[in-house]
Amino acid sequence: MNYWTQSTKNIYVAAHRGWRDEYPENTMVSFKAATALGVDQLETDVRVTLDGELVLIHDATVDRTTNGTGKVCEKTLAELRALDAGSHKGEQFRGEQIPTFIEFMEYVKTLPTMTLDIELKEYPTAGREELAYSVCDRVLKIIDDYGFTDRVVINTFSGALHEYINEKYGNKYRQHVYYPIQHLGKVTRDPYKYAYCCCMFRSVYNEINIADKDEFEKMAAMSVQPWAGAKVRDEQGVDLAIEAGATLITCDNPDVILDILRKKGYHA
Repeated sequence: MNYWTQSTKNIYVAAHRGWRDEYPENTMVSFKAATALGVDQLETDVRVTLDGELVLIHDATVDRTTNGTGKVCEKTLAELRALDAGSHKGEQFRGEQIPTFIEFMEYVKTLPTMTLDIELKEYPTAGREELAYSVCDRVLKIIDDYGFTDRVVINTFSGALHEYINEKYGNKYRQHVYYPIQHLGKVTRDPYKYAYCCCMFRSVYNEINIADKDEFEKMAAMSVQPWAGAKVRDEQGVDLAIEAGATLITCDNPDVILDILRKKGYHA
């Protein structure tokens, strides 16, 4: 099955950490709410616990999104699951937990057309190289085991980790990189020669942060899908993405973005 039918006329919508505006990010309730809207993709972040479990959380610490404090990598899964990851977004979400990657995969295996954007947050920095590559390999194996290889993009801001994936696995996995290239840190190879898709940011940051049309066109000419990032929030941003030639919009408010795209005839 071809899961990747996005185009400049059929723009996919990816829910950034789920329906992040209305629900606690990277929780199962957030992913399920986004799915109910009819998004094309769920985006999430993977980190590892002290006892080696894979969990979904964006930040290196739990401070912003739970009632706890401290680094994710210094807590066991049991300690993380005991935290409240919902009430910071509203009392109705009290008791929501940080999900495991397996819990997430058990849910999405029931969604026959959903694509995934899995962001690897463990980077091969000094002293953590072996850990980062091991986590990466484990995530990829789980994706394979669930039969999701053909409908996942692997995302990381680490150029070194991207190069590891491409050198070890070739073109088996679709890789999601970033533009401009400095977002990827140190690289030894051109990431746009092996990437499947690329989030297109401006060289000089602005509020909507979408690269110019000519930069989208250059990326598309290299057979890399040019995507718009999560700063798109309203009709102005959607219009800029359409004009630039985006084939996917990642967003925190998929209800709004889907509605705008549907009204304009750019989403089925």
